[in-house]
Parts: sequence; structure tokens; C-alpha cells
Amino acid sequence: MRNTLQAGLTPQRGMGLTLFSEDDLYAIHCATLEVLYTIGVRVPGEEERQIFAGGGATVDNDSKIVKIPAYMVEDAIKNAPSTLLLAGRVPENDYVIHNKTVAFTNFGEGVKVVNPHTRKAELSTKKHLADATRICDALENITVYERALGADDVPVEVQSIHNAEAIFNNTTKHCFIGANCGYNARRIIEMAQAIVGGEKELRQRPIYTPLCCPNSPLTLNPDTSEVIMEAARAGIPVNVLSMALAGGTSPVTLAGTLVCHNAEVLSGLVLCQLVHQGNPFIYGSSTTMMDMRFTTAAVGASELGMLNAGVAQLAQFYKLPSFVAGG
Repeated sequence: MRNTLQAGLTPQRGMGLTLFSEDDLYAIHCATLEVLYTIGVRVPGEEERQIFAGGGATVDNDSKIVKIPAYMVEDAIKNAPSTLLLAGRVPENDYVIHNKTVAFTNFGEGVKVVNPHTRKAELSTKKHLADATRICDALENITVYERALGADDVPVEVQSIHNAEAIFNNTTKHCFIGANCGYNARRIIEMAQAIVGGEKELRQRPIYTPLCCPNSPLTLNPDTSEVIMEAARAGIPVNVLSMALAGGTSPVTLAGTLVCHNAEVLSGLVLCQLVHQGNPFIYGSSTTMMDMRFTTAAVGASELGMLNAGVAQLAQFYKLPSFVAGG
């Protein structure tokens, strides 16, 4: 099992980064509860809306808006475990998220690679993905692995299944793989179950965490909600990662963006806990600002680091494991 660094230990001496006080975090939490109950989230999936309604949410099937009362959100936060195992293919690569431990992963997903022979950029292939996975497997500072590239030489509808095959066969570390839809999530989970020996074994040693992204603003699209439900039914962690863009798909202010981001992730948490109470859940973020000149996500901007430092604080406030982009 890997032992990693710890961040933000109390008491703190010297320099540090604390964006929000406890009162600030509570204010963001209260604003999020207000958004979820008065504005709600759009949930296109009929089965998902029925699950929310069964848990106590107010559902409008015409507009597909689900309004979630505060007690449902806070119950979901309390039921989600604060410690979880991200198992590797080999036990020495197991990683346990707890308290304020910090580990690192690679960024994803690259869409092109530079051919070392021609020096020209090429679309990434399944073989490129397999090679990148083996490189990350050999890097000691990469504790868990997220798909570095995509297999763009296969049909897009089943690309995530091909991604999973290339990744599972080339790493001994825990894997984060986007599934894109419920069908693909089930197939990848079945692959992981076959690797570890069955459904029960995967629950005990989850070597795979699905990663899915709500649509900002405030939409749990089926590609996200179906993956959340499949992960919860299998009893494995799910990483719900918002990618809100300040000034684009969310308010231009950082605090306002965090409220929107928080509402999206917590709505995913509520759905997860309604399907399987106590299911492991990871509070994810690649939220940043929008570059107004080029209308693109400014992933390298300082605002990304600031926002995700705030996200990490929110996750600690909720005692939830977090997965955030670096600045």
C-alpha cells in the first residue's frame, strides 16, 4: 500500500493557502442548498427522476427539473464514506484516501501525440494509449492512473471500452476511466469484475473508478447519471467531476462558480446515495475560467488553481475524498 503526503495539517506554521474560512464555506454550502431547492437541476433521464422523486425531491416531468430539499443533500453527505480504498492490480499499489493525504495522477485526456520519428502530431490511437499507460505505470509519483489518451482509431460509441482494455492490460495501478454512458460503464465494470474474480471481489477491492461530468449549468445528463447509477449498483467509487467555466457556463465570480459547481456535484452525490446508501463517492473538479478571446477552457490559468484549492476545501468541509485539477 502506498503512503503519501498530507496537506493542510493543523496547526499550520509558515506559509499556506486557505482561500475560505469555515464561515465562508458554510455560506457557499447554504447558497448551494438554496440553488438545489429553488432552481434545481435538469435531469433528462426518466428513471433518474423517479429515483429522485422516491427520495423526496420535487420533480417536474415536463421541464425535467428536479428540486432537491436540503435534508436530502445533507443526508447524502453524511452517508458517503470519508475514507475509501482505490485498489491497484497489485496490493503494493493500493491507495487509501483519508483525512488530508495527497497523491498525484496524470492529466487526461490528450487527443494527439507527437510521432518521435516524424516529429508531427498525430491523432492518438489505442496503441498510443497502451504505451502511455505503461509509462505512467512506471512513474513512482503517479499514484493512480487516469486515461492519458483516447483510442481515436475505434468507433466513438465504444471508445471507452477500448480505452479500458488498453488500460487494464498495461497498468498495476488504480484506474480512472470515463465511461460515457451506462452501457459502457456496465461493460467496463464487468471487465474489472473478471480481473479481480467477481462482483463481491470488486466491491472489496475496486480497481476501477468511473469518472463522469455533469453539464454546466446544473444538468445531470444521462451520460453522467447512468454512470453514477451503474457504479452505485456495483458498489464501487464514482468520481463526479464538474467542469464549470467561470464567465461561460457559470457565474463570472469565483464564489458564484463554486456554488454552481457544488450544486452539480452534490446532485450527483444525492443520486448515488439514493441508489446505494453508503456508496463511495469522490468529489471531482476540473472547473476553471473561460478564455473570453477564444471561448475555450483556460486550463493553465491561475483561476483554475484558485478554484480547485477552494474545491479541495469544500470537499474537506464535507469530509469527502476529492479529485481536482492542478494549477
